[in-house]
Amino acid sequence: METVPKKVFLTKGVGKDREKLTSFERALRNANIAQFNLVSISSIFPPNCKLISKTEGLSLLRPGQIIFVVMSRNSTNEPHRLITSSVGLAIPKDTNQYGYLSEHESFGETEEKAGDYAEDLAATMLATILGVEFDPNSSYDEKKQIWRMSSQIIKTTNITQSAIGDKNGLWTTVIASAVFVF
Repeated sequence: METVPKKVFLTKGVGKDREKLTSFERALRNANIAQFNLVSISSIFPPNCKLISKTEGLSLLRPGQIIFVVMSRNSTNEPHRLITSSVGLAIPKDTNQYGYLSEHESFGETEEKAGDYAEDLAATMLATILGVEFDPNSSYDEKKQIWRMSSQIIKTTNITQSAIGDKNGLWTTVIASAVFVF
């Protein structure tokens, strides 16, 4: 079996139920990955890996298949509580170099802010191994400009899911995931 994935796609979902586990299952269904056996892995974007669409990625998988994912997951049963889950991605210009994924979960943070934070985490990890100099205390927008000018990071992105806790106290779960395809 080839152990280095060649493709990856991003997906997200939200689910609600009186049971926490079932709300997670519903989030997986909403993200279209409930039919697979998921194995959580750490956050390396493999060399020569291609980011593909969710539709293309799902067409390459079969129900019951064991798939590897980098997943962010968050849940609440507190009414009206804002929750987010996000996965950030930073891809190096040199396709023979590995990149980074990051997971971020938060409460009370907008989808945009959580997504930017996850993207910043992944890009910061990549920039440090590429030797790109930057002030770690500078804003994400300032760092993003430096990374663009360095020409070593070709793409950063994120996938983020937010939701408001159910008004009746049902469990609400959000997930964001990078799914690897061999």
